[in-house]
Amino acid sequence: MNAATALRARTATSFVARRGFSTTRSQLGSPYHYAEGPRSNIPFNPLTKFFFFRYWAFMITGFGAPFAIAVWQTYKTK
Repeated sequence: MNAATALRARTATSFVARRGFSTTRSQLGSPYHYAEGPRSNIPFNPLTKFFFFRYWAFMITGFGAPFAIAVWQTYKTK
C-alpha cells in the first residue's frame, strides 16, 4: 500500500513538472502592486463631502449634452 502511494506521488510530481506549471508569490513590496480593497480601484473618492453634487453634475452633463445638442441643431436657423 505504501509503495503504491509513493509511486503515485512520484509520477504525479513528474507529470506536473513535465507540463511546466509554475506559480509565483505575489510581491506586495513591489512598486507595481497597487492597493486592494473597497474603493481602491476607482479614480475618485466617494467619501468626500461634495461627491453627491459632483456625481450628479457629471451625470446631468453627460446624459443631457446629446439631447441639448439635438435640440440646438433642430431649432437653429439655416
